[in-house]
Amino acid sequence: MKLPRGYIQVYTGNGKGKTTAAIGLAVRALGHGFRVYFAQFMKNFPYGELEILRRFASHLVLKNWGNDTFVFKKQPPSAELVSEMQKGLSQAREAMLSLNYDLVILDEVLVSIYFKLFTIDQVVDFLKVKPANVELVLTGRYCPQEILELADLVTNMEEIKHYYQRGVSARKGIEN
Repeated sequence: MKLPRGYIQVYTGNGKGKTTAAIGLAVRALGHGFRVYFAQFMKNFPYGELEILRRFASHLVLKNWGNDTFVFKKQPPSAELVSEMQKGLSQAREAMLSLNYDLVILDEVLVSIYFKLFTIDQVVDFLKVKPANVELVLTGRYCPQEILELADLVTNMEEIKHYYQRGVSARKGIEN
């Protein structure tokens, strides 16, 4: 079953829930027999949701590209990391254009632009070649205006209050 029309969705903002919303959409799509390509950028920590998603391997391809170690070290990203990320975006584009997937998710692609792992133009070009019947989701903080304008749906996750502010670390099963 193919979508008659696919849209571009953006989940951005400083609040919690961008990746969680994308995963929820992936689960919903899988529940209807859709095929999903899920590319995560800048994440290599063992997140629980990835373990459950792997069980849908017949309808889901899950790829991880890069990490965010350079952010915590307060260093620029290495040339190797940039190259790996570029490869990931290229593979995601090929997957989308193959028409083998109904839903393509680019998790943390927006914050990857912020850290100069991708250019705005690269991601805008990705959006402009999206096939009509593919749903495309982009997540991450700091969404550029050019991408907001091309999106059909934009959700801004706004942090109002968070227990991190009281020193609570990420909890297994809740934040990771």
